Amino acid sequence: MRIAEISSPEIRTVHGEGDDQHILSRFESIVNQIETNSANELPPDTAAVNLRQCLTQLSQLAPFSNSLKLQIWKLSYRLWNVCVDISNTATIRSSSSTGEKQAELRHLTADLLSIASDVTGIPSPAVKSASFYYKTGLLWHNLRKYDLAAKCFERATDLVSKLNIASITDAGERKLLLDLNLARSRTAWEVRDPNLAVALLNRSKSMLSGSCEDYMELAKQFMAFGKCSLSKNSEDAESRDLSEALKLMNEALESCEKGYGASRTREEKVEIRGLRWKVLRFIAAIHLQKDEFESVIKCVKVLRDSAEGGDDHPSLSVLAMKAWLGLGRHNEAEKELRGMVIDRGIPEGVWVSSVEAYFSSAGTAGAETAKGVFLGLLGRCHVSAGAAVRVASRVLGGGGEGSKVRAKVVAELVSDERVVALFAEKEVAKDRTAMHAVLWNCGADNFQSKDYQTSAELFEKSMLYIPHDTENRILRAKGFRVLCLCHLGLLQLDRAKEYIDEAEKLEPNVVCAFLKYKIYLQKKDSQGAITQIEAMTACLDFQPDFLSLSAHEAVACSARSVAAASLSTMLNFYASGKSMPTTEVTVMRTLVAVLSQEPDNEEKVLKTLKHAHTRASELGSDCFFGKEEVGRRELNWFAVTSWNYGTKTGQDKNYELSAEFLILASNFYALVKGSDDESNVMVCKSLVLSVSSMIALEFQRKAAMSETEVKQALTLLDRAGQMLKLISAGNYVNDSQLNTIAPDLFFIHTFCTYDVQGRLNDLGSQLFTVKSFASSKACKPQHLLQIGLHASQGPLSNHEVATFALNECLSSFLSSPVPDYPNVALVVRKLIAIASIHKGDKDDDLVYSMYKQAYRIMVGLKEGEYPIEEGKWLAMTAWNRAAVPVRLGQIEMGKKWMNVGFDIAKHVPGMEAYKACMEDVLGKLEKKH
Repeated sequence: MRIAEISSPEIRTVHGEGDDQHILSRFESIVNQIETNSANELPPDTAAVNLRQCLTQLSQLAPFSNSLKLQIWKLSYRLWNVCVDISNTATIRSSSSTGEKQAELRHLTADLLSIASDVTGIPSPAVKSASFYYKTGLLWHNLRKYDLAAKCFERATDLVSKLNIASITDAGERKLLLDLNLARSRTAWEVRDPNLAVALLNRSKSMLSGSCEDYMELAKQFMAFGKCSLSKNSEDAESRDLSEALKLMNEALESCEKGYGASRTREEKVEIRGLRWKVLRFIAAIHLQKDEFESVIKCVKVLRDSAEGGDDHPSLSVLAMKAWLGLGRHNEAEKELRGMVIDRGIPEGVWVSSVEAYFSSAGTAGAETAKGVFLGLLGRCHVSAGAAVRVASRVLGGGGEGSKVRAKVVAELVSDERVVALFAEKEVAKDRTAMHAVLWNCGADNFQSKDYQTSAELFEKSMLYIPHDTENRILRAKGFRVLCLCHLGLLQLDRAKEYIDEAEKLEPNVVCAFLKYKIYLQKKDSQGAITQIEAMTACLDFQPDFLSLSAHEAVACSARSVAAASLSTMLNFYASGKSMPTTEVTVMRTLVAVLSQEPDNEEKVLKTLKHAHTRASELGSDCFFGKEEVGRRELNWFAVTSWNYGTKTGQDKNYELSAEFLILASNFYALVKGSDDESNVMVCKSLVLSVSSMIALEFQRKAAMSETEVKQALTLLDRAGQMLKLISAGNYVNDSQLNTIAPDLFFIHTFCTYDVQGRLNDLGSQLFTVKSFASSKACKPQHLLQIGLHASQGPLSNHEVATFALNECLSSFLSSPVPDYPNVALVVRKLIAIASIHKGDKDDDLVYSMYKQAYRIMVGLKEGEYPIEEGKWLAMTAWNRAAVPVRLGQIEMGKKWMNVGFDIAKHVPGMEAYKACMEDVLGKLEKKH
């Protein structure tokens, strides 16, 4: 408001040419310009600068005459009123810069007036000058220029500091002194000088006029500072801040008590009582923060039991409930909480916060109460969807002990029709999404902890908060899929199937197909699971990773046929060059391992191993198996597996598969780069044994080998022969290896080669083969014995080979330091038989020589060292051979056979009776001839 211009008989125009008059004239000229333009625009910046220069120059000319001081006062009031007019002009009342210009002009006005504050003839000039500074300080304070505000307030305080407050009778002046002190206190608080601020408030007590209004002003300021202390968040100073806040609130309460006593009207009493209640509520809140729960209860009791009905503020129930909770008296806390349901004046945020606080303290036991309170509130007032989200989140949050009970309570709460109805409108879409997220996340936590029953219930309730529209179709499908997983975990397979069928209707994809596959696995429906594998590959979003995952699931369920189907299907994608989750060789190795666990899968294993060899040939060994040590191990695994299956099927007399496995093993071993001695030996063994299996197969099926099979066998044997040459040369194995591995290998190779050559009726090649073997280091008498015996019998016998092999064998036996006479006797008998069959009786010198050789062998042996039965056979057959010549009159020929038989009998124990008879016959024959 404008300040009335001072009119005094002492104010008169002073004419003169002094400096002070000149400066005042300039000052007045500037003021006139400002007055002229004040209605339309702010004064230019130069005006304030010029005024400040004039003020500076004028202040240097002090002291002034009283008349000059009065002139200065008049100019000050004119300038102040201009500032008021500018402030009241709506067209230029806008930005903070405008406010700063006005404040600067007013500050300049206050400074101008202060240099003439001791003027005579004006009542209370110091108070009036201080009021200019006070009002200017308020402007600076509002503009947050606290340093300038403090400067104004301090200048005003200096002006009135010499006054005797007790002598001031004017109510307005006393009110100014109080307001000035309070304003200065507020500024000190803003610049973070709380000690000064509080000291100024305490100093203000001496400036009170005793009116209720003054006490209220002081109480409000104490309370404001207390509230500021409460709002500080510094953890280190928290305890100190609370104590300071409590002290300030107690000061405010004391002022309220004094103000209530000073009140005169009903309106004043109501107002001061309301302020007192407010202060008490803050005091209760501070005690609550300090965990002084008994004090909180006392404050609440005082408030409720006050005169004229007491305080019914909604916060009292919250304060009381939290205090009871702090004291561990949950029954009283629950009463306060349930009382909120009746009190319609309690805002939503308050009771929601109370529900949260109650549940935080009461824990799982308070979940049911929280639900009851919430549902009770639904019946008496409008409850927002956001409140429902907060309550559900609070009850569910935290996990730990009792989480299952809390989840059940929340499930009941969120499934209530009234709660669901809160989320029906589009305006609460965010809250609906939030509720879904709360339930979903809790369900996911329970799922991870394998509490599938609780997670299924929460996921099912979360579906209530997904709109049934096209936009949320995918989200609903996701919910059905996760419900399927929960019921799979509970082994409720039919319900799981229902949920995944619903998900597939909304969003058919590979995940749905995979979950169906899991259901079939759990049901032990292998065929259904295999069908789902095909369905997965037909999905638009199919990725090969699902086949790998399917195989793992099948192995875990011991559904090996399904695992094999998954892996087999997976192999079909490698040829296309598609990115795959694992290497092709790993898949094949796993497939072979899976097939190996089931009986009668040899043909499938063989097919997979052949496919592996084909792919290795197409891609290259390094590309397929891998490089360096990893690749070597992979290749060795396939080779060893093929070898093991070859020997196993051979032992099971499945010679056809055995031959194929062994051929495959030789091919794998041959892939080893820079094949070492062991690999070469394994290649040779695999080839030779594969031909052995082919020969054994011929006997098994009682049908001769086809020409193609014979040629294949010869090719395999030729390859083995080349390897044997390297082995026998000693380039790849040492002597011990040659003695332990090569002898049997050479023999089997020779035996098989002889047998196959016999099918081609190539007798010369057979003899050459056996002779070559006989001349090798690997040859042993036992090997020659077997070849000789084999060559001497059967439809493909070769008496030349048999004779050669047996003669070589006999020589080896006899040259041994400890001859094997049972085998010697066997060879002798066999040679006699061969010679008898193929030479005939007419040319029996060879046969006779064999008997003589047997006789010479027996001479000098210990009794029984030469097999007795063989000796008897030799003696009896030699004697019997004389029968035909004697009957034909060939007496000499007969005597020859009789003598050799008799000679042999002499060295055979147990033939004494035969020897006597033979001797008599020979004697009679000699007498006759």
